[in-house]
Amino acid sequence: MTHTHIIGAGLAGISAALALAAAGRPATLYEAGPAAGGRCRSYFDRELDCRIDNGNHLVLSGNRAVMAYLETIGARHLMGGPGVALFPFIDVSTGERWTVAPDPGPVPWWVFRRARRVPGTDLGEYLQLLHLRRAGADETVAHALDAKSALYHKLLEPLAVAALNTPPDAALARLLDTVVRETLGRGGRACIPLYPREGLSETFIDPAIAHLAARGTALRTGRRIAALRNEANRITAMETPDGPIAVTAGESVVLAVPPPVAGGLLPWLTVPDAFEAILNIHFKIDATPPDTLSGAGFIGVIGGAAEWIFLKPGVVSVTISAANRLVDRSAEDIAALVWPDVAAALGLSGGMPAARVVKERRATFAATAAQEMRRPGPRTSLANLVLAGDWTATGLPATIEGAIRSGRAAADAVLTI
Repeated sequence: MTHTHIIGAGLAGISAALALAAAGRPATLYEAGPAAGGRCRSYFDRELDCRIDNGNHLVLSGNRAVMAYLETIGARHLMGGPGVALFPFIDVSTGERWTVAPDPGPVPWWVFRRARRVPGTDLGEYLQLLHLRRAGADETVAHALDAKSALYHKLLEPLAVAALNTPPDAALARLLDTVVRETLGRGGRACIPLYPREGLSETFIDPAIAHLAARGTALRTGRRIAALRNEANRITAMETPDGPIAVTAGESVVLAVPPPVAGGLLPWLTVPDAFEAILNIHFKIDATPPDTLSGAGFIGVIGGAAEWIFLKPGVVSVTISAANRLVDRSAEDIAALVWPDVAAALGLSGGMPAARVVKERRATFAATAAQEMRRPGPRTSLANLVLAGDWTATGLPATIEGAIRSGRAAADAVLTI
């Protein structure tokens, strides 16, 4: 059995390790930070005096790689949600509320029922979803869809921004089409929203690390790989501040780090170089608000600064995607900007509670045509080096689903070396 060195213990690196472990291949995960997880992690926040996720991640039942990952590590039961396809919204500028509730099967009968479809829409507007399938290679979401329609404003635009983390007038329509085909296009059974009952680390990371440890995969935290040495078309050593780690004959390397880090280690590698920010704002609450979310546990916001609000034990969390326009504002200003939306959506009164603003300045690559061309596949010009990460050429935007698929693709490449 040959050994694989996996640099980066985020979801992509962990996914690669799981696939290799299933094939009986030993591996070691190297993580520069103090803990595994990357952007998918939880931590104790002293300001709020509670544990929070660094961000909010909503997955759908149609995310096949995510579901398989959770089953593998025995964590499927740790995911919560309404149990059916249910997406509540509020327009905070008007106070209007509605819930999108697709039928379980692939036939979209729900669009014929006024009470289940987006208010103010007519049947013809739903044909926009077919327009995505015919979108040109460089066509943007705003161009492929009818940006003046109620359906776009009240459903498709917030869906696109959340999935692609890029403004619709720049975001690539075919990436959104892939997301829609695998979820909404397959009916309500593929659109059931899921989120961790407790936390990201407790659901996605800790069970995976335990699963890997039981199968002989080691995790080395605080181990930054500062350089890669190569000779004769293969990686021969990984340089660390404590000295080199040899990569012997027959061993492989999976590079599962963010694109700027990958580009720094491999200057000849073309990687995405434009990014979009994500803001997550966590408010400490002492009492559970009245149920204004239709039992979903989250709500989409139209007409305000907030975009998605998640209700968690002791905390209300807000996510704003494609947030380059806001990321340089002070944390105090950002929290004050979104709190009125939270209060309106949850029916809260009183002053703004303590808040923590988490800024991810380079959360994902910008999902544009230009950046799509910069996404490499898993294989490289070096015989024993493969790549993983949601920024590689997965056919998906930078999502949990894409990260996990990229890890599996990297493992498949390693197994054929």
